[in-house]
Amino acid sequence: MSDTKYALVLNSGSSSIKFQVLDPAADSTEPPFVSGIVEKIGEPKGHIKIQTETSKMEDTRPLLSHSVGLERAFGMMSLLGVGPQDLDLVAVGHRVVHGGPTFSGPVVIDDKVVEDIRDLIPLAPLHNPAHIDGIENARALLPGVPHVAVFDTSFFSTLPDKAAFYALDKDVATEHNIRRYGFHGTSHEYISAQVPGLLGKEPEDVNQITLHLGNGASAAAVRGGVAVDTSMGLTPLAGLVMGTRCGDIDPSIIFHLKRSAGMGVDDIDNLLNRKSGLKGLSGVNDFRELKEMIDNGDENAKLAYDVYIYQLRRFVGSYMLNLGRLDAISFTAGVGENAAQVRADAMAGLENFGIVMDAERNANRDVDGPFEISASDSAVKVFVVPTNEELAIARYAVKLAEQE
Repeated sequence: MSDTKYALVLNSGSSSIKFQVLDPAADSTEPPFVSGIVEKIGEPKGHIKIQTETSKMEDTRPLLSHSVGLERAFGMMSLLGVGPQDLDLVAVGHRVVHGGPTFSGPVVIDDKVVEDIRDLIPLAPLHNPAHIDGIENARALLPGVPHVAVFDTSFFSTLPDKAAFYALDKDVATEHNIRRYGFHGTSHEYISAQVPGLLGKEPEDVNQITLHLGNGASAAAVRGGVAVDTSMGLTPLAGLVMGTRCGDIDPSIIFHLKRSAGMGVDDIDNLLNRKSGLKGLSGVNDFRELKEMIDNGDENAKLAYDVYIYQLRRFVGSYMLNLGRLDAISFTAGVGENAAQVRADAMAGLENFGIVMDAERNANRDVDGPFEISASDSAVKVFVVPTNEELAIARYAVKLAEQE
């Protein structure tokens, strides 16, 4: 193999493991050297898919555990000549959703870090246990390679107290680590770091809003490269309307559902996280399906879309006031990068605030990499900036591994 420095990036879920092998020095538009997924872990029929630029391999045998799935995936990669040993990996980067108050940046993983992540399970009971499984299995299979944890929350550890604290009893909040943590931080950091170059300015001179719009969605206000506010909170439920999550609501709705509908905590949790948002209002959470329903005159779909756009504009407006001076707004992730109508409607009628859209630029689907969708004379520039969280994690992992 070449002298290229490769990093393996792992994202472990409750029944799946997504992974990529990347060259951290590669351009953001280049595809990963290897990509794969291990899914349906614990089900009667598992699925592993490995793909390189020139080949593909699949396996549908049962997967009893994460460790079985990961070990089998590594074996399949070796058969294709791109296994961890074949590539001489420099580092393994692990995405971890919640770093709580403990982690303000990426860290090289040791036993103490694993236990600290385990202690944060109450803040992310659906995510951190799966991340720990992935970390422990990968460390066992690749003991000679540095492993690095990169946290979704760390970019927002800079939030000022006035943005981070809720108006709760201070002792209760402190005891239970209740504050605004924010999520999608790796994406917001990656996007916001590219914008100064697009503007021809230094990072410390740029005030910007970044909009990560996928099935999960979040907004962030970034002043001089430092995050000062974000829409998600203690958990990823807060903020914008999402595919299946409600976003911000009156918290008394929870008590009302308990008293009036007789719903338990788990039922309400399931309602707000999995049966609300676009899906709750329209029955679907895919924007392509939603658009088709709107085109066919479905009133529920139109309502879902209108609520989505309204909430998005509320956050953009509040962040404009927070920042005082705004230089740029960037759209990213699946919806942000592909739904031109969402971008147009989110920015409509804001000319008096210095935001002037260019309809032709916004409709352009043939551009690789970042591109401007605002008019040339727009005081505030609006961009589409494709995100690449895996590449960001790979760069962090290699950087920290080389410091060891």
